[in-house]
Amino acid sequence: MNLSARKREALSGYFAISPWLIGFLAFIIGPILASLFLSFMKWDIITPPAFVGGGNYKRLIEDPLLYQCLKVTFIYTVFAIPLNLGFGLLVAILMNQGVKGINIFRTIFYMPAILSGVAVAILWQKIFNPHFGVLNPILKLLHIMPVLELISSPVTWLYSEFWALPSFIIMNLWAVGGAMIIYLAALQGIPTHLFESADIDGASVWSKFRHITLPMLSPVILFNLIMGIIGSFQVFTSSYIMTGGGPNNATLFYVLNLYRQAFQYHRMGYGCALAWVLFIIIIVFTLLILKSSSAWVYYAGARRGK
Repeated sequence: MNLSARKREALSGYFAISPWLIGFLAFIIGPILASLFLSFMKWDIITPPAFVGGGNYKRLIEDPLLYQCLKVTFIYTVFAIPLNLGFGLLVAILMNQGVKGINIFRTIFYMPAILSGVAVAILWQKIFNPHFGVLNPILKLLHIMPVLELISSPVTWLYSEFWALPSFIIMNLWAVGGAMIIYLAALQGIPTHLFESADIDGASVWSKFRHITLPMLSPVILFNLIMGIIGSFQVFTSSYIMTGGGPNNATLFYVLNLYRQAFQYHRMGYGCALAWVLFIIIIVFTLLILKSSSAWVYYAGARRGK
């Protein structure tokens, strides 16, 4: 193939992907660069932007709401992600059993993961209602409520400064089907001869889980962990609909604070600075997890740590 033919082929390829390329530049790269530019501006949307240099980032350090929303988001991440990973794996193992009608149960567990965020938020707002919600009567019936009241009473969930954030952590288990379906696919991809060899050697159920199942699932655990952390730092719809960040900023998640600053208080430049800080936080956590993965993630056909 001569040079002119290669150029024609390349031009044909670029022409074929031009709709996507234009959309990517206009709706992804363009807004990203614009937000970076605006993070150095003071802009109320109405008047023209005014350059303030690092003023927005300096204001971040002095803003007590930044530390509150970071605290809320970090606490949520620390508790919600391990619960989601562990419970998702447990459900996936149960859904991997070859029993009659298992596909029905798989569908039931996966459906909440695809429901609308607003609808789910309103549903859980009703469930957590201490007066006519269904959760408190169930907990009383199971004799769990007295234990919770020993921790902090009364248990009014979204209306309590203490219980509001745990309510969101509990609610997070609702969408465990997303992680479950990925685990399930990985479980079904584990070679059966590994378990057969372990059975011949007399390995227990726990030994097979620890030395075969977990190592083979470790790449999927890594994926779910990273996606879970990214999602936990972007919680918005549920807190906006259910509590509005209250009571007393107990559920003021980072993105909700960003939304308020940019679109309610019309501090668009400050909101863009918040967005870039969030981007850096997510990148740092992602890189740290990827860096540590060489010590605990196993890839078939690859040497550990390589």
